Amino acid sequence: MKDVTQLTEGWSLRHGEESLEATVPGCVHTDLLTAGVIPDPFLGRNETDVAWVGRRAWTYVRDLGHDSAHERTDLVFDGLDTAAYITLGGRPVGRTRNMHRRYRFDVTGRTGRLEIRFASAYDEAAAVRAVTGERPNVYPEPSQYIRKMACNFGWDWGPTLVTAGIWRPVRLEHWSTARIAHVRPLVTVAEGTGRVEVRLAIERTAQGRGRTLRAEARVAGARAEAELDGDEAVLHLEVPDARLWWPRGYGEQPLYDLRLTLSDEEGGPLDTWHRRIGFRTVELDRSADEHGTGFTLVVNGVRIFARGVNWIPDDAFPSRVTPERYRTRLTRAAEANVDLVRVWGGGIYEDDAFYDACDELGLMVWQDFLFACAAYPEEQPLRGEIEAEARDNVVRLMPHPSLVLWNGNNENLWGFRDWEWEAPLAGDSWGEGYYLGLLPRIVAELDPTRPYTAGSPWSGSWDHHPNDPAHGTHHSWEVWNRQDYAEYRASVPRFVAEFGWQAPPALATLRRALPGERLAPDSPGMLHHQKAEDGNGKLDRGVARHFPLPEDDFDRWHYLTQLVQARAVAAGIEHWRSHWPVCAGTVVWQLNDCWPVTSWAAIDGDGRLKPLYHELRRVYADRLLTLQPGAGGLVLAAVNQSAEPWRTTVTLRRTGADGTTVGEAALDVTADPRAVARIAVPEGLVPDERSAKEFLVADAWEPARPAGAGSGGGLRALHFPVPDKDFAYPRPRFDVTLEPVPGPGDRVDIVVSARTLVRDLLLQPDRLGPAAACDSGPQTLLPGERTRIRVHGCGTLTADAARAALFCVEPA
Repeated sequence: MKDVTQLTEGWSLRHGEESLEATVPGCVHTDLLTAGVIPDPFLGRNETDVAWVGRRAWTYVRDLGHDSAHERTDLVFDGLDTAAYITLGGRPVGRTRNMHRRYRFDVTGRTGRLEIRFASAYDEAAAVRAVTGERPNVYPEPSQYIRKMACNFGWDWGPTLVTAGIWRPVRLEHWSTARIAHVRPLVTVAEGTGRVEVRLAIERTAQGRGRTLRAEARVAGARAEAELDGDEAVLHLEVPDARLWWPRGYGEQPLYDLRLTLSDEEGGPLDTWHRRIGFRTVELDRSADEHGTGFTLVVNGVRIFARGVNWIPDDAFPSRVTPERYRTRLTRAAEANVDLVRVWGGGIYEDDAFYDACDELGLMVWQDFLFACAAYPEEQPLRGEIEAEARDNVVRLMPHPSLVLWNGNNENLWGFRDWEWEAPLAGDSWGEGYYLGLLPRIVAELDPTRPYTAGSPWSGSWDHHPNDPAHGTHHSWEVWNRQDYAEYRASVPRFVAEFGWQAPPALATLRRALPGERLAPDSPGMLHHQKAEDGNGKLDRGVARHFPLPEDDFDRWHYLTQLVQARAVAAGIEHWRSHWPVCAGTVVWQLNDCWPVTSWAAIDGDGRLKPLYHELRRVYADRLLTLQPGAGGLVLAAVNQSAEPWRTTVTLRRTGADGTTVGEAALDVTADPRAVARIAVPEGLVPDERSAKEFLVADAWEPARPAGAGSGGGLRALHFPVPDKDFAYPRPRFDVTLEPVPGPGDRVDIVVSARTLVRDLLLQPDRLGPAAACDSGPQTLLPGERTRIRVHGCGTLTADAARAALFCVEPA
């Protein structure tokens, strides 16, 4: 049987004459940080002080001795970052130049000093660029010339921290006769029977050649055997009455253990392989219709509106992301009613722990191949690396039922058409051959059970503009960059794969990241932790369209920017969901951050929830009530993504700013399963479009859920006809009391009772303590209403402290 020795101990990091203890897996930056050689690059403006790290060569060293009776010993790396020259006992072992693939080297009988010498990623990129020639890039960094996490070189939300190191596990594998090289389980289901076609490839030693071996596969009581005279075999298993794996909200996520054993002639086991699989079908409906070209995921025959988020590496140093951290972050996504996570193409193919968590939580995974915002040369040495990388990761990830889509790139097809690339390229290769040729061929060969799309955005062919909202996937960035969020309502894309709005992180996150700084929108640390082009200008313009821009009041600016972020994303999702099935999904940019920064994230770099997170939970719920203005008048839309009909009574109230009811009506509404009911609001209830004193409230109370704003019960939608700065808000008045919650922990309910209209009341819990968190985001109370905001982690709390952490809209 194969023996495995993990090589986690005994490593040193050397540069010149200096040497320090190294952690493996890890990277140079984390080792230098642990040793106190560099300051924390996430704090203040330290990022610029450690830029030298990425421009130097580094060497990892350890003594390697092994005593094994096996015929073969392999040195196996799950991840090397990135351009490395490996020696053992002073003799060459091999070279690497790709962070995104695994490597295996035969070191049978060899011992001595193991050295892994990492070149600077900048030097490696320069050497490749000298061979391939120049290619355009959105950013002034050489990410397209090296197969490395592109956002290491900085992004409009990320720091420039160019890493090197043994970033994933390394081990020795001792084996005899043969080992399992790779397994490709093609999992399908038809008429209730699950089928697994196990495609096995093995590697033999010299002594193992010519010997007949046996492979046995088992799953859910089914068993199949095959004899191998060569190096490949196919085993077929059938599972009657297989339980289907479903996205969250559509059913359960049963997982089955698939085990494969390779044995010699006498039945002695040589190697084993184990993964969990799920039975389900997935299709991508790209049919043409009267609206253009669709883009709808169909799982187990059910058409799905995808409630998605974009995922970036959760740390600028990804070796620090543990399985527990993956699960925490992804559980947050599931709790916000997300059912799809797009792994973005400027990051990494995530660890198996990421996909395991998605399998269990019912989160569909859209996986980008790793190309983003740049023109990529198609010549050697990159082409061979890219093919090897793609093959490696398709085989590694395909057992996961959560994986539903392969995507060729992020924004590069769009970039070729719109970003003035074509002229400087002058006919040079730029990646099209990967996205429309190499990658779809690899997916068709290795993983034909899943759909592939050439890019995001992509209209399906060059017959349409790559970012045409009527065809395929669309990225909506005119809004945020140039327009107010109300402009989301101007179109109904078939699938919105990226859109979003910026806001700063939580106050406690800022205080930790910018120690000693007097916070202001334009303070040195705030500007350093704002990476977007004219980011603060866009933030301010976004606020100013709706509110007077605060002067010398950072707390107010912080509240309003976070509020506008939540409102903007909600406006887009509510509009697009109300147009299902024409629009078949939204993927918010973005769920998470990789460091403390002003960004589009719903969860900030310290893991704190921004108000946007709570709005996602509301607007991604199975049932959503929304009021949608349009050319034909104001529409009430009841969005029902559940499997049951939604029958409810909606009370519409035309309401004055002082809380008086001007007009009222009750509408019986029925929304079929997985459908939307759209009803015109009666004319007499629609506030005048210029009214500064009236607004419309729609409430749907469900018998099984308690009524009351903020209670988690009834659904509420609001329509204000004019911007907040033009509306005649009263000075908000409300009472605050505290009610301890029985049970373990320091939970307490902050009870807010409104005396006037209180618009977008928001508790910022971290103002009560760095560890404090709450269960709700912005909510609007009418006079006489009250809400409970449950808080934990805040320690001893007073009503005055709670009031000081509460913000709401105030009259201009």
